[in-house]
Amino acid sequence: MNWEEVLKKYSEANFLQSPMYQKMNEILGNKTVVLNFGKEGYALGIVRDAKRGRYLEIPCGPLINWKNKKVTEEAISKIKEAAKKNNCVFVRIRPQLTASSENLKLLEDLGLKKSPMHLAAEHTVMIDLTSSEEELLAKMRRQTRYEVRRADKLGIKVTKDNSEEIFKEFHSVQVETAKRQNFIPPNLKVLMAEREAFGKNITIYTAKTAEGEIIAYGMMIWDGLEGDYYEAASTELNRKLPGAYAIIWQAMKDLKKVGCKRFNLWGIAPAGQPNHRYAGVTTFKTGFGGEVIEYVAAHDLIISKVRYLKDFVVETIRKKKRRL
Repeated sequence: MNWEEVLKKYSEANFLQSPMYQKMNEILGNKTVVLNFGKEGYALGIVRDAKRGRYLEIPCGPLINWKNKKVTEEAISKIKEAAKKNNCVFVRIRPQLTASSENLKLLEDLGLKKSPMHLAAEHTVMIDLTSSEEELLAKMRRQTRYEVRRADKLGIKVTKDNSEEIFKEFHSVQVETAKRQNFIPPNLKVLMAEREAFGKNITIYTAKTAEGEIIAYGMMIWDGLEGDYYEAASTELNRKLPGAYAIIWQAMKDLKKVGCKRFNLWGIAPAGQPNHRYAGVTTFKTGFGGEVIEYVAAHDLIISKVRYLKDFVVETIRKKKRRL
């Protein structure tokens, strides 16, 4: 099953299961594993070499018919076999399944255990891009719509570029943003690998004042039916000027033109967690009128119980420290 066939059969697929993501990881020196389950599905796995032990990561996959018990059991069996072949302690899986009790029971019955860490934006906002621009504006929160229009009145300009220079510029500003907002940014090597692997399917938007001062940046990646607001950075000007609002609105219009049907704003705080690390961006992202989606949490398929226990304890502590 090639990627084009996967996209036709599994509309939920996004770039994290794509050949481009595979290429990005290989550029970075990570071993990848592609599993084709005949006509019944597909999975891209990345072998991660952590200090506590090697594991196989399958973000937003596998892409299979989860309602077919035989298919799911065979897929998990082949994934487990691949993990053993690569000397992995466990497999970390985060399928494109919503967090219903039925889906959680399904994973439990397959022998999967809830992971101590998250994987691939388990809580997010998804915007339906099949609506007209007028409808998209009407669905926004009143304050968000006001900020989008204020950006236009202020003469804020949004440009897009995927040159090596803009990626370096973006990284420099993101490092400063991370210091202010207390998060760990990707290093420049990762950003450059993304640029090389995704090619025309990745771009950085830049919002500037009418005088040319930089306000904010947003990195967009798209593949299949989905576009993703994957990374962001901003200057102090973004506190008082609607640069980020202008970027999201421009991206919505552009993604519609390239055929994307949905826009994933990529990562918000779970409901009822005001101290979560993503709490600050949640109000901003939910204002654009999309659907709040909760996917099943990442689950682990344990290969070595003794070695996995050490990893579980360490990651549980780390999750609390990072306020995730």
